[in-house]
Amino acid sequence: MNSKSKINETIRLFRTAPHPCSYKKETAATVFVDPELSISQHLNSRLTELGYRRSGAHIYRPDCAHCRACISCRLPVAQFTRGKRWQRIWNRNADLRVEKSSKLSGDDAYLLYQEYIEKRHSDGDMYPATLEQFDAFIRSKTEGGQYFCFYLEEELLAVAVSDILDTGLSAVYTFFDPQLEKRSLGNFAILWQIEQVRAMGLDYLYLGYWIKGCAKMEYKSTFKPLEMLIEGEWVLEE
Repeated sequence: MNSKSKINETIRLFRTAPHPCSYKKETAATVFVDPELSISQHLNSRLTELGYRRSGAHIYRPDCAHCRACISCRLPVAQFTRGKRWQRIWNRNADLRVEKSSKLSGDDAYLLYQEYIEKRHSDGDMYPATLEQFDAFIRSKTEGGQYFCFYLEEELLAVAVSDILDTGLSAVYTFFDPQLEKRSLGNFAILWQIEQVRAMGLDYLYLGYWIKGCAKMEYKSTFKPLEMLIEGEWVLEE
């Protein structure tokens, strides 16, 4: 299904006032899907294919007047080959076990999130981390939302928030122990979700937005091949 497929229902959209961009020295604006609308797995799938993204309970896309830097990207898993670099990361984390869950309970996930934000994103608008922010951003989910929790014995090392879509998985957000750099837990979480998509017999892992030259998003372009949503069509990155 290409990105121009229509959604057979009326959806109200709300556009924010101009605000500072989190990634570039530009003025940004965002379009949100009506927060009162119940987002089914099927609708989430169609919106994702059209370039929307989930953040907590909100479905949104950038709608900036003078900038189109945010590009939706996805990985066609059938064409992905785990090269030497990825295989080393995979082997390095072979001692981890993964638990799937439809909800997060207990304090360990929040404490891990808090440490991750404080060590990796202290310069961003998510700092400082709060329990209210965690509940709204991480615990809030839609139909098909789930959590992949990565454990070393009984210690939680990483959590990948993911949505099951009609055509694959959407990697919504991942947070992990920032002190374990040698494990490359963020990359491992992507590798693991690639294998999940394959196991489910689906086609894509959606990685959200990519911005050329943005250091925090550069890791996405290291996974090849990558398809990008350009002028309403998914095209293979050259």
